[in-house]
Amino acid sequence: MKRSFRSFSGVLSLCRDDEKSLAFRILHLETFITMTIRIWRLGALSSLLAFGICMTAIPLLAQDRSFTIDQVLSAPFPTDMVAAPSHRRIAWVFTARGSRNIWIAEPSSNGAYKARALTSYKGDDGESLAELAWSADGESLVYVRGGDLEEGGPDINALSLPQGAPPKEIFVISINNGTPRMLAEGDSPTVSPKGDAVAYLHQKQIWLVPLDGSKKPESLVSSRGSIDSLRWSPDGLQMAFVSERGSHAIVGIYDLSKKSIGWLAPSVDRDIDPEWSLDGKQIAFIRIPAHQPDDFFWQRSGQPWSIWIADPANGRGHVLWKADEGTGSLFHEVATERQLFWGADDRIVFPWERTGWLHLYSISVNGGRPELLTPGDFEVFETTLSPDRKEVIYSSNQNDIDRRHVWKVSVNGGPPSESTPGEGLDSYPVVASDGKAVVTLHSDAKNPLLPSVVTSTGAPQILAAEAIPSDFPASKIVAPQQVIFPAADGLMIHGQLFLPPNPSANVRHPAIVFFHGGPIRQMLLGWHPMDFYSNAYAMNEYLANKGYVVLSVNYRGGIGYGLNFRVPPNFGPTGSSEVNDIEGAGLYLRNRADVDSKRIGVWGGSYGGLMTALALARNSDIFIGGVDYAGVHDWSTLLPFLKAPGAPPEAARVAWESSPLSSMKTWRSPVLVIQGDDDRNVEFSQSVQLIESLRKQGVEFEQIVIPDEVHGLILYRNLLTFFEATDDFFDRHLIHNQEQK
Repeated sequence: MKRSFRSFSGVLSLCRDDEKSLAFRILHLETFITMTIRIWRLGALSSLLAFGICMTAIPLLAQDRSFTIDQVLSAPFPTDMVAAPSHRRIAWVFTARGSRNIWIAEPSSNGAYKARALTSYKGDDGESLAELAWSADGESLVYVRGGDLEEGGPDINALSLPQGAPPKEIFVISINNGTPRMLAEGDSPTVSPKGDAVAYLHQKQIWLVPLDGSKKPESLVSSRGSIDSLRWSPDGLQMAFVSERGSHAIVGIYDLSKKSIGWLAPSVDRDIDPEWSLDGKQIAFIRIPAHQPDDFFWQRSGQPWSIWIADPANGRGHVLWKADEGTGSLFHEVATERQLFWGADDRIVFPWERTGWLHLYSISVNGGRPELLTPGDFEVFETTLSPDRKEVIYSSNQNDIDRRHVWKVSVNGGPPSESTPGEGLDSYPVVASDGKAVVTLHSDAKNPLLPSVVTSTGAPQILAAEAIPSDFPASKIVAPQQVIFPAADGLMIHGQLFLPPNPSANVRHPAIVFFHGGPIRQMLLGWHPMDFYSNAYAMNEYLANKGYVVLSVNYRGGIGYGLNFRVPPNFGPTGSSEVNDIEGAGLYLRNRADVDSKRIGVWGGSYGGLMTALALARNSDIFIGGVDYAGVHDWSTLLPFLKAPGAPPEAARVAWESSPLSSMKTWRSPVLVIQGDDDRNVEFSQSVQLIESLRKQGVEFEQIVIPDEVHGLILYRNLLTFFEATDDFFDRHLIHNQEQK
């Protein structure tokens, strides 16, 4: 396409329009020559001269970029790690540039673990792969492919296939021949302890299919409500489950021989997480009082939750233990699927926030006071039991508040011992069947997440390092610094500061603030164990490598720093006290000698999108542009109960005043708004409302709508679209626009 230049500003506009072909790719002489020929072909000598001007206008931070966004995102990300019940085998899912596959590792003849890919799916196909379950003999794996396995909603059609979304399908694969066989449509598979059958959910009801696929699936339970949390009895003759019924949830028992259902002490409350005793004669479960909200990140206390013990034979139950009033009265879960563990010596292990920190406790099934297993000012995140049920293995930030390490402690109490010291991060532990090896998901500041085998002797063994591409830029990644700065109201806030490599003493850099989502999340001093935040960490590394000073902020409302920090006064829709952290982050960067105070941007997704919108609406004097991915913009429409009959009118008013849309009159900075229109976490209407308000206010904005994409961006190409557009936006608004001024 031929272009003409009528003004110098038109020249700079071309510089911005062609940023990917100029600022991003002018790395070698041959590229320079190619671009010179391209502009010569556009027409006039003045155009070529303009190109030379444009070249000098591009800052060194754009020209000297040493790796691409794709390269820093290229390492496979491990999830769904599970230990086999025998043979010491471990399995997990690797996601690499949108392609999802199962890997396994097992000990070789010399005792060291050897990893290999088990499946060979290829391409960025938008199909989930998760919910791994080992067979009882450890020779086969059952898994689910397709659908929405995170939120349990309608099947995802991110590719916009005209025939509709691919369904959720359950497969079984032998670790020896590696040929998957489809067993049924459904999800949540769990293999019988007998090893002959797989129970699963289809349309939220219970079905059964032989593990060898020799018979067609059969329906076992079709009842009111939605079923989840399938748990086999130790003898494989019964199944516990939870029936969600809207206003309440009850625990049921299905007897396979009698083909009958029994209910355990049903009530108006919400019962969750059934856990069988070792002999199969009792079941423990958690009871949460009616009307306690699922997301209570603005509530500190309420009606206390409790642990119940019931007899599956007759359904009768009793309270084993009840939380105290006040601190810890609301149930706060750990990050793994199971919340209760029936340990050795008939002790129940459970999480409780009684001290203001999320800790593990154990209690005898005969009653008494619970034993605090993990004392101290830190939090527990993921938990599991050793095969003999004598120890709890867990991750926490004990003695290292902005990292995570794996520890273990006896179910009877005693001093915990650390298994993974150092400056790395270790999460989601599983224990090999022999009880001697703990496998974690390990990372550090430079090296992304990989499975790591930890034993009592010898150094940890990193698995599947060969899966990381050869051009992954580990050596060029900077180690973020821990920083602690005051919010505008004085609360001390933790963050990670990414500085450009080889910074010059007298150079003031543009800066970017990043806010995570959740809000119950915590960014760490290394590659994160959650996929989106691992990607966000990669993006912050990329931006720092280009020359930006990047500050990732662990604002109030997040985890890792105790109950008082996670549930602060006037948070979210009750007053947006988190704006103090936004202002504090901006002022911290303004006061740094290496930051250009007139070039500070902001980005984030989900709740981080809300924080971005709040920053631009209330502090456009600090933040000159931002990227808002799937943000919340109006609490009053997102939380309909605020306007329900009987709701206090004051609550709806405060929720509106806590929203970015209430501050549009002071929003002046440009914004890029991005969201998939099949978002199941944040209603797409939140972006619609924002853009309507930006238009009315006359604020400069750009938008990217990704049809049929969900909140977590299941297609890798869409993640690249998001990050490359973010990169482009900041280059144009924090670099080129400022140069013109």
